[in-house]
Amino acid sequence: MTSSEERLAGIRGGVPARRHNARTIAALTGNPGCTRRAVLDGAGVDKPALAERIGFPARFGQSRFAITRGNAFEAQVKADGGVELLRLVAERLGVPVPEAATWTDLGGAEDLPERRDRSREALTAPGDGAALFDHPLLALDVAGGRVHLEPDLVAARLAGRFHVVEVKSFPVIDGQADPAKVSAAAIQSAVYVLALRDLLTAAGQDPELVSHEVVLVCPRDFANQPVASLVDVRKQLLVLRRQLDRMARLDTLLATVPEDFTADPTADPATLRARLSTVEARYAPECLAACELAYFCRHEARGQTAALGRPVREALGGIATVDDVLALAVGERTPEPDREEAAALLRAAARLRADALTGHPA
Repeated sequence: MTSSEERLAGIRGGVPARRHNARTIAALTGNPGCTRRAVLDGAGVDKPALAERIGFPARFGQSRFAITRGNAFEAQVKADGGVELLRLVAERLGVPVPEAATWTDLGGAEDLPERRDRSREALTAPGDGAALFDHPLLALDVAGGRVHLEPDLVAARLAGRFHVVEVKSFPVIDGQADPAKVSAAAIQSAVYVLALRDLLTAAGQDPELVSHEVVLVCPRDFANQPVASLVDVRKQLLVLRRQLDRMARLDTLLATVPEDFTADPTADPATLRARLSTVEARYAPECLAACELAYFCRHEARGQTAALGRPVREALGGIATVDDVLALAVGERTPEPDREEAAALLRAAARLRADALTGHPA
């Protein structure tokens, strides 16, 4: 075990690391400047349990009912060796429905190296027939570590290319689905596309064999009848690759983390809160929908302009606190030279507000 691995094990208190998935990577890359999240995710800390322990539990996530419904819908879609799924995907791609397809189940085994090897061999083997690969094990480098990923399904050699298929239980009503859920599915699918392209590249094959169009399968209206849609994830791929490249290596990040930093689940809550505060976070309101520690970070950022959102923080030109903003707006404080423009805008905004409240120019 390397020194970095020992340090990460110490941060999580010696408990087994929690595995990454496409959802956590999507959330992590959505806020690449947050050192706190990068270190905790890199260490494999159980953030939902940590949030509960410190008294700021997460308020998002799927209910047990939704998870059960999703599993049942996925099983329905994949029944009979994926015959119906193959038809849905082929018709959505506009290609003839194959008379038969090879179904390869790559899931189930707990031996990750064995699963990884089987997935690599199956996905890179030569062949020209239609094929469906269920739960292959892919991998991606994230912040200096190797993360294993398990997409719902990969359809291969349909129209000569691989297509990632995501099965989701949220409905498509009158041809429209919840934009936020579609967006989340798109970035998660982009993670799988990128991992599969990396796999082909490592095998000396053309990564463009993996299509940038993913197939999203959802129930139509409020029934369980599946419907397939194509989602173009080229934009998400560009963002994902750029943000992954920007993320610092974990050993570099660990050099900035105090030696006594811990997320040990046996530590008392006050100690955990104090230790978390020693590692820089980059809170924004969007974190509430993506990070389990967002409510703690929001509490911590109270009175900071960062809590108002990235557009506000950037427009204020680096003014860190709300008190400073208000003081500059009413002329109670002289701005620093590099903040005179922001201060002038704040004074103008204060005058407009006064005009609006009084009904006439101040």
